[in-house]
Amino acid sequence: MENKPQTVYLTQEALQKLKEDLHFLRTTERARISNAIAVARDHGDLSENAEYDAAKEAQGKLEARIAKMEQTLGNARIVDESQVDTSKAYILSTVRVKNHKSGSEQLFKLVSAQEADITQNKISISSPIGKGLLGRAVGDTVEIKVPAGTVRLEVLEITRDA
Repeated sequence: MENKPQTVYLTQEALQKLKEDLHFLRTTERARISNAIAVARDHGDLSENAEYDAAKEAQGKLEARIAKMEQTLGNARIVDESQVDTSKAYILSTVRVKNHKSGSEQLFKLVSAQEADITQNKISISSPIGKGLLGRAVGDTVEIKVPAGTVRLEVLEITRDA
């Protein structure tokens, strides 16, 4: 059974940043590591050259990172924020919820895993809370298993950035 590539939903801004990061790795970082390998090679015997081994390992990690970014780029689909339906919580929705246990309210923006940043209240749609909120409407209450137990959230409002 083969793995089907997973579609990655990104905003135009996130796609542009991914392209810029990939360009930097392909050009600047590849050149830096190639140079480090050449310098280490000039130090003589490669069989006992820790500097050479470290540079080759860094090169392998860089190439793996580039390959992963290229795969993400190949599977990326742009989400037009102006087309996001606000009747239910979807990617790029901002969802205001009430935590039934604490009584507190929180705002979460549902985003792709690549764009998630909890310091900005951007949570991945593949996280437990993100999955639990997807497809929910205002007034829905959902119980979500999180590492600390189960949290019960009520959807109070769904908006999107203009």
